[in-house]
Amino acid sequence: MIAEYEDLDGLALAALVRAGEVSPLELVDEAIRRCEAVGVPLGAVVAPMYERARELARGTLPEGPFRGVPMVLKDLLSAAEGAPLQCGSRFLRGQVSPADSEIVRRYRAAGLIPVAKSATSEFGLVPTVETLAHGPCKNPWDLGRSAGGSSGGTGAAVAARVVPLGSGGDGGGSIRIPASCCGLFGLKPTRGRTPLGPDVAESWQGFTVVHALTRSVRDSAALLDATCLPEHGAPYYPPPPAQPYLAEVGTPPGKLRIAVTTRPMLGGQVHPDCAAALTATAALLQDLGHHVDEAAPAVDGPAFSRAFFKILCGELAADIDEAARRTGRSARAGEFEFVTWTLAQIGWSLSAGEFVAARRHLLHAAQTIAPFFSTYDVLVTPTLSQPPAPLGTLGPQGLSAALMKLLGRARAGGLLKRLTAVDPSADEVYAYLPWTPVFNVTGQPAMSVPLHWSGEGLPIGVHFVGRYGDEATLFRLAGELERARPWADRKPPRPAA
Repeated sequence: MIAEYEDLDGLALAALVRAGEVSPLELVDEAIRRCEAVGVPLGAVVAPMYERARELARGTLPEGPFRGVPMVLKDLLSAAEGAPLQCGSRFLRGQVSPADSEIVRRYRAAGLIPVAKSATSEFGLVPTVETLAHGPCKNPWDLGRSAGGSSGGTGAAVAARVVPLGSGGDGGGSIRIPASCCGLFGLKPTRGRTPLGPDVAESWQGFTVVHALTRSVRDSAALLDATCLPEHGAPYYPPPPAQPYLAEVGTPPGKLRIAVTTRPMLGGQVHPDCAAALTATAALLQDLGHHVDEAAPAVDGPAFSRAFFKILCGELAADIDEAARRTGRSARAGEFEFVTWTLAQIGWSLSAGEFVAARRHLLHAAQTIAPFFSTYDVLVTPTLSQPPAPLGTLGPQGLSAALMKLLGRARAGGLLKRLTAVDPSADEVYAYLPWTPVFNVTGQPAMSVPLHWSGEGLPIGVHFVGRYGDEATLFRLAGELERARPWADRKPPRPAA
């Protein structure tokens, strides 16, 4: 066992490798031991890559910032040659990636060594990881609660000190949600900042961005430096950074004009613990010298939610069609989660006009939000409206679930599209994450910062949104907050691995 392993971030472990105090193979072996002792029981690790990791650790690694450091790869949008890519779905069981995706190639170039695939919800659909393919992913802070989703496996593995960092993707909050649930730092970069290719040009109409969950701000910054170069053929690329993001972490942010709100943009009620987190953060920001107002951009929550839901259903239908082409098999209801299959039915029933109208509505909403950030540098909200949800509660229940199963299997997509039985389940999800999807649509960078813990000892993340292309301000502010209210010494109440 390496005594410092669970107390050091990725950059610090890489420094030990450079100093000759530890070898990459020792780090990889320690990560593998923890995968088996902690990651697998948590449901965080679903596909070992141990032998390939050991082979890489024994070889000549690139002289990158994370040379020799182990990581986990989310089992969605992070293809690794020779490793499974199941996307949380039983339908894709046994599928193996023929080559690395571009983001994984960049991770390797930075010196990182993937040791396992981490659990995700099926096709990244829901904000919790509880699949029939792999079972529930438990929150290391409370084993009866969700680690969040859809990057919940990465969140649980990083929080439980299995690895210092891991990859995630965020199409509606899927980096920021598990960061909040697991007490981690999670940044969603600006749209197009990181590559999705070569097999994917864009995901969820450009709403999805890939990056990471980390325990330190500087690991996130250094990893973004290593992965944010333009990708040939990508449909978007934001303005390049003025200086390395790692340098921004130690740069004072100056006096920022910051708006704060607990008003849910997409409906629902805010738990007192989440409201308290925002109140305490607003006071901290004022103490640090920032100008803080209570303000927020206007969003037509119900219309936004319905449009986002239609886009999600259409994209899901296309994902299943693509999976069927890739496997050469027909897609059948029994091989998918019933929620996945039901929403895909809605997607298959949508007309092209309905899909385009939904997309136009969301793009217009993004245009109406943009002027707010001419006045304010940063918007701050709770990341989630509630503490980490108990397992088994984020999804259709009772009669609603039974009706969705019945109509989904009957391929009654046209009826489902108009059926109120679907609405309460969708509304429940939006009420849990009433801010995060908005900024996937606008394409702005946003981060969840672990600044608060509830009286029950549960992490409560605080959500910061920056201007389009301005990760620099977020990293500067995150660095300042990390120094003022450090969180690295907080560990889940689990036995050491």
